[in-house]
Amino acid sequence: MNISEYIEQHSSPESDILRQITRSTHLEVINPRMLSGHVQGRVLSMLSQMIQPRRILELGTFTGYSALCLAEGLTSDGTIITIEHNDEMEDAIRRNLSLSPLGEKIQLLIGDAKEYLSSLNTSETLPFDLVFIDADKKEYSDYLHLVLPFVRTGGWILADNTLWDGHIIDPAYDKDRQTIALREFNDLVAHHPRLDKVILPLRDGLTIIRVKG
Repeated sequence: MNISEYIEQHSSPESDILRQITRSTHLEVINPRMLSGHVQGRVLSMLSQMIQPRRILELGTFTGYSALCLAEGLTSDGTIITIEHNDEMEDAIRRNLSLSPLGEKIQLLIGDAKEYLSSLNTSETLPFDLVFIDADKKEYSDYLHLVLPFVRTGGWILADNTLWDGHIIDPAYDKDRQTIALREFNDLVAHHPRLDKVILPLRDGLTIIRVKG
């Protein structure tokens, strides 16, 4: 038994529905490791249950696993907007969301997250309580700038893959565009005066951010 297996065995199990999505993702989708997976999924669920958000925004849906995990903490009238750029994923996402009653709380948008955020109006848009960033790594800094006006004071932002398989500190990746962009994002978050933050070495790195006044 390795440490990852030990952690899984001593964490709450994923539901049968989430297990089914995990299996179908590995059978049908290229790069199934992009799936949040059992332990990170339980962390997302627990954080959402602690926050009890009414409105969640997710950038990057993949196969819908993380959206369903986050939905476990929604208030009774809560909703999630999740945005996926790859239109080839739409059928699989809708199928997976339909497996759970929580899927009714999730609104899937297919398109560019930056375009969606740029179209929002701060005076007309209800604030988000929780945002999960897990889309194009090269755009993370732009996502943060665009989403901040729409997160309530005291709200939360989660950013996935912020350690990037350790490439963040590996000089061999100094010219890799995704690594460069994630380094810039991490530096932006670290020095932003409105953000409290911590990076957890969970899976590929999960940054937890609280938006101050």
